[in-house]
Amino acid sequence: MQGFNKYYPPDYDPSHGSLNTYRGLSIAYLYIGWSTELAIILGKHALGDRARKLDQGILITRFELPFNIWCGTCNNHIGMGVRYNAEKKRIGNYYSTPIYSFRCKCHLCDGWFEIQTDPKNTRYIVVSGARQKDEDWNPEENGGFAIHDTEGAAAPVDPLAALEKTTDAQNRLIKVEAPRLESLQSLSEQYNADPYTLSTKVRKRFREDKKVEQQKRKADDHLKNRYGFPVSLNLVEEDEASAKAAKEEWERGRRDLATQQNSKRRRLEVGHMSIYTPSSKTSTSLSKSTSKNPIESLRAHILDNTARQTNSLRRPK
Repeated sequence: MQGFNKYYPPDYDPSHGSLNTYRGLSIAYLYIGWSTELAIILGKHALGDRARKLDQGILITRFELPFNIWCGTCNNHIGMGVRYNAEKKRIGNYYSTPIYSFRCKCHLCDGWFEIQTDPKNTRYIVVSGARQKDEDWNPEENGGFAIHDTEGAAAPVDPLAALEKTTDAQNRLIKVEAPRLESLQSLSEQYNADPYTLSTKVRKRFREDKKVEQQKRKADDHLKNRYGFPVSLNLVEEDEASAKAAKEEWERGRRDLATQQNSKRRRLEVGHMSIYTPSSKTSTSLSKSTSKNPIESLRAHILDNTARQTNSLRRPK
């Protein structure tokens, strides 16, 4: 930490004034190139040349222009950010905030200009010797939309309307908002009266729901393993609607299976009758009708041979 203490000699008396006045000198280090020289200046202020007008309430400070200005003496443009050794002086107060004045000398001529702080509007103003460059941005000139005051001038206040509004607000506060706040407060007290009991009830209900969920998951896994369902399949929770839909689907499938079995049985009976009860006229007509189709002709020939062999087996010896 940098030390800010000063050495007071044993013979120092506060009636002598400051240490610089008492000692009659001040010590400063002058940096010249690579060498350092020690200079002893008699009767000089600690702030050096910056305090040469301190008896007039003026302190020399480094001041940077907050905006663009036109010098009033040479009429030259000075850009924002140019720095000057300004004479800083306190000229008044805005409530408890001090107002400072900065007096600068133009670097392009011998003219002086003065800029003051404006705490009320939180800005700087040019007092004399120059004029601020007007840089107000107009949205209409730059392809934008103008900003209009939609509120307009405030209408005069009607005392009766204001009183009625105040009365309505008070009635609402008494009839609506106050009971609502009381109910919320009582509800909060009810919830926070016995936190241990409430926490126990919540944890007990959570454990019961967790057990039910685990049993359901176990039953679903058992069904998936039994019927070879994929693990990622989500089973529908059983209820009356799902049970009714499943029963209707099972009945429909059962009717379809019975219909298929009956049609297959009828086809088999027709085939057996055509094999065991043949006739020569039928076989002859069949062979004539199917002579054009080789596959049908082969089928008729096989059936005719089978019928003949069956008839020969039935004859008595």
